[in-house]
Amino acid sequence: MALARQDSLNPSVIPPETLAEKYIEAERLHDIQLLLQNLFNSEEATVKLILDCLYDIGSVNLINQKLRSQPFNRVMKLIARMSKPVFRVFALNWFKKNCPQLITNWLHSQVAFRNTQNRPQEVAIEVAQVELYPVTQTETLNQEIKNLRYQVRWLAGISIIAIAVLGVTATWLN
Repeated sequence: MALARQDSLNPSVIPPETLAEKYIEAERLHDIQLLLQNLFNSEEATVKLILDCLYDIGSVNLINQKLRSQPFNRVMKLIARMSKPVFRVFALNWFKKNCPQLITNWLHSQVAFRNTQNRPQEVAIEVAQVELYPVTQTETLNQEIKNLRYQVRWLAGISIIAIAVLGVTATWLN
């Protein structure tokens, strides 16, 4: 009868106890995700208030960072306040779709005590550049990106002007 040491066994074979633990862990993580989805659905008003607060803080900070001109800064802050309901709709849909999984993953990372000694050492590997597209196609794609960026700038400008005109008209009518 030959005895085999635990060290000499194939490390890729996972013991049944570990498989059962992994299954239970995955099941519990799924339960957490479902509980978070239920929480967000039942506390929708709270989620909306949190998103409103984050929008207020983020929009003001972004406008202050990007726009130094004081009159233009004030106009953009007014536009940001007016666009809050539109943001709320998109943000709430994004929040309900993505946040339960993101929060579950974050919580799992907080309780997953990974053993740092068992991790393989990182080895620097030199990677050769691979050209994904031919040069002519790359140039075409770059030109298309430039055109799209130009169109986005125009649309943003037109939108800002339209919203400003709408605000002035509404103020003038009142």
